[in-house]
Amino acid sequence: MSAAAAQQIDTTARRLSAAIAAATVSGRMWLYSNYHCNLACAYCLTESAPDAPARAMAADRLRNLARDARDLGFTALGVTGGEPFLRPELPELLSDMAEVLPLVVLTNGTLFSRRLLDRLAPLAGQAVALQISLDRPDPASNDLLRAPDNFRKVVQAIPHLVERGLEVRIATTLLAEDAGELARLCDLHRSLGVTDEHHIVRPVVRRGRAETGDMGVTARPTDLEPEFTITIDGAFWSPFGPTVAGGVLDVDLLITRITDPLHRAVDRFLDLAEQRPAGNDGVLNIR
Repeated sequence: MSAAAAQQIDTTARRLSAAIAAATVSGRMWLYSNYHCNLACAYCLTESAPDAPARAMAADRLRNLARDARDLGFTALGVTGGEPFLRPELPELLSDMAEVLPLVVLTNGTLFSRRLLDRLAPLAGQAVALQISLDRPDPASNDLLRAPDNFRKVVQAIPHLVERGLEVRIATTLLAEDAGELARLCDLHRSLGVTDEHHIVRPVVRRGRAETGDMGVTARPTDLEPEFTITIDGAFWSPFGPTVAGGVLDVDLLITRITDPLHRAVDRFLDLAEQRPAGNDGVLNIR
């Protein structure tokens, strides 16, 4: 690496660290591992499905991005999809990435066979959290927007993960909030070994398949926390940015198609974040 390139990276790292310290941007960098999924949820941001193109980032690319993120000053990683656990190498890949930065991986929680659970067990000693989708406290209402038998598989898998010492979080996505139903869901996740601090509740965002289905809340860029996100298509403002509607990638939150070297995309991200109005009054509870 030339002295000039090293200087550019150092300058970006200083900018990023200052922005994270000031809470101008999130310290977490998100990575879209793949776009295909074993489910086809009614409100999916990316129109993921079993027959969707995988569009997966290479494992070495993900490892390199983790190291680059650390060198620039990001403090954590997020891995999402699609369903990341459709990648056969994912447990070992997560282990490698967690050696670089703490990470959370988003999953629908339906693929945890005994063999996969055993392969995940070594992650118990690493900075890895599994964030599993569970929307309702009853099978019928939960499965309606997700898939048949989804509730049973998730509720069955979570205790096995907890028993193996893995950190589990629950992500609940709601069309409309019902206090009684939410209370029952909280009772359920506590009974499964997931604490209240690890329960995330957010609205359906009107992007991707939710937009096609005319459901959810409209999120403007100012409603979305700046969370630098990398996909096979480029860098985006937020993990809610690289959505797919009608088979077409949404590019309204695209920052740049060029993500190598990473620091140049991060510089562009920081330029945009610095133009954002002060305060967070417009931010929805979307994370």
